Amino acid sequence: MRDLHLSLNQTQRVRLEAALHELQSLAPAAASAAAVTVADTIPVNQEDNILKGHGTSDQDGEVVATLCGVVERVNKLVYVRTLRARYKPEVGDIIVGRIIEIAPKRWRLEINFSQDAVLMLSSMNLPDGIQRRRTAVDELNMRSIFEENDVICAEVRGFQHDGSLHLQARSEKYGKLERGQLLTVPPYLVKRRKQHFHNLAQYDVDLILGCNGFIWVGQHVVVGEKTKTTEDQQKSSADAENFTPLETRKHICRLANAVRVLSALGFTLTVELIIETAEASVTSNVEVNNMLGAEFYVQTAEREAKRRADLLRKKNGGR
Repeated sequence: MRDLHLSLNQTQRVRLEAALHELQSLAPAAASAAAVTVADTIPVNQEDNILKGHGTSDQDGEVVATLCGVVERVNKLVYVRTLRARYKPEVGDIIVGRIIEIAPKRWRLEINFSQDAVLMLSSMNLPDGIQRRRTAVDELNMRSIFEENDVICAEVRGFQHDGSLHLQARSEKYGKLERGQLLTVPPYLVKRRKQHFHNLAQYDVDLILGCNGFIWVGQHVVVGEKTKTTEDQQKSSADAENFTPLETRKHICRLANAVRVLSALGFTLTVELIIETAEASVTSNVEVNNMLGAEFYVQTAEREAKRRADLLRKKNGGR
């Protein structure tokens, strides 16, 4: 919320503050109790011989937080997990990155991490799809696969000895992303889930929620689609392949603006919430270019507060 700068009138300001206050009151008590700021005392049992981890310090026999975040406990280890920290990768994460350099037998990517990620030529499928050893010719043709500023999707394979990330893109669902928008959000708004690739068939749009805070919204591409055409047919259809219909472009912009609004309000990004926000803009007759206006921000906050209140009411009523 600290990055939210809107020109609100008095009525909109009151409505937004009321919605945010209701959202805060609906937050679980356990989550509120676990949140700490700098110099807050973390309640622990000294008889348990706890281990003080990251973000904690010992002051006069008490465990004090040195960071703003949430207290996490793993067995005897107590540490503070910061919310607005940079991306902390884990093996298996789905990430979206941008090529910044082509080096011998590898590409270097910017992935919102403290170090650049590395995608080796041997860690991805070749354009011909044949599994074989990489040759010097393949290395010379690396720029024909990915070049600088290309946006790609890959998976975290592991860490190298210098701390940089090692990526892999051996599946057909990974690779170059085209005809869409790349959005950057705080990584903590994207939770790790079983599925990060979403095909929104009603919009003909692909949505990729990268664990590193890079989100891709682009035209749907059929995975594994291989058309066998002659060179003349390929040349004649090149313009058609690169053309995105106007309606699809509007859907991409609407979904991208929904992500921007939810991110600015600090809401956790899920595909359901993004679709709901985009559909709400259509229902309210809000044009794509007006979605970033102050009124739609207020409406989104009020809608989310009402949704969470209804969920809490159903949960309490079901007991």
